[in-house]
Amino acid sequence: QLQLVDSGGGLVQPGGSLRLSCAASGFTLNYYSIVWFRQAPGKEREGVSCIRASEYYADSVKGRFTISRDNAKNTVNLQMNSLKPEDTAVYYCAAGRLPYSCSAYMSQKYEFDYWGQGTQVTVSS
Repeated sequence: QLQLVDSGGGLVQPGGSLRLSCAASGFTLNYYSIVWFRQAPGKEREGVSCIRASEYYADSVKGRFTISRDNAKNTVNLQMNSLKPEDTAVYYCAAGRLPYSCSAYMSQKYEFDYWGQGTQVTVSS
């Protein structure tokens, strides 16, 4: 079965850290651009970070989040540090095979081949 599964969300205090994981089954993530999106209640979905040949970050998370590939495990991880209450959202990973730029993928200009089911991140004291 071809699917993406994202995991690692939870409840964390402001200033804390979480590590999200996007795992693929049935296909190899290394051939895809991977984007992490998030959607908070009442807000539009926004691109957070992307990895293709290099990494790309939204201004709101630059310096705090790090995206990386683990090819041995066929996963893409998002390390989130110095979390803020405004980071609270459902986080989704998405995989796109066509060679568009990260900025294009993050702006949701093009469709993705696969989506994860989402994982809740709540930052609260």
